[in-house]
Amino acid sequence: MGSLNSQPAFVLVRPQMGENIGAAARAMWNFGLDRMRVVGPRDGWPNTRAVAMASGAGRLLDEAQLSDDLPGALSDCHYVMATTARPRGLTKTVLTPEAAMAEARARIGRGERVAMMFGPERAGLENADIAQANAIVSVPVNPDFPSLNLAQCVLLCAYEWQRSAGTATDRVEELAGTSPATGEEVDHLARHYEERLEQAGFFFPETKAEGMRLNLRNMWSRMPLTRADVQMLHGILRQMVRWKTRGE
Repeated sequence: MGSLNSQPAFVLVRPQMGENIGAAARAMWNFGLDRMRVVGPRDGWPNTRAVAMASGAGRLLDEAQLSDDLPGALSDCHYVMATTARPRGLTKTVLTPEAAMAEARARIGRGERVAMMFGPERAGLENADIAQANAIVSVPVNPDFPSLNLAQCVLLCAYEWQRSAGTATDRVEELAGTSPATGEEVDHLARHYEERLEQAGFFFPETKAEGMRLNLRNMWSRMPLTRADVQMLHGILRQMVRWKTRGE
């Protein structure tokens, strides 16, 4: 299990439904977070519905810190952020989840203990809760429907925590056991097709033949071909030629 010196604590304040607590545990563990704190759960603790919903993340609930009040849950923290979708009229720094998790990682790197608060499902955190935070985390949601499910909000913030580590790659080309085709392999493919198309009388009329060859070469260069693609295209053309020969 991680320590609060290496990750933020996620503090669920007066959660109402055990299912949402369990779903929040799953969301945390999806992204490597396991420091949960629970403040005044409505249906008591431990909660069998939370355990059932947590599935493989049940150990987060087993080791969750239970507190009767919010000051007790935050007593060892240096920096606290509160999630809310509604304007609160409080003088606070307001961060996006992305900026909040970058801030959390920077502070934890300096040895601070950081916590993020999530409010109860019905109405979220109260102003008295938010007053105990150093900053607000606000998600740019639809203003006509700003309410986020507890577990959804936890998932969003946990994802940004993982992303702040810089380990996620924005784009990966999955090559399924093959590798990109080399320039030589693509050139060989292009010449193979040009030769067969020439025999088939494709480059006609002669005045347009050079432009047609140029367009064909340009088409091959635009395609992100793999070695497997090149081999298959060679095979298709060979089979078509064999099929035509058998039919004569």
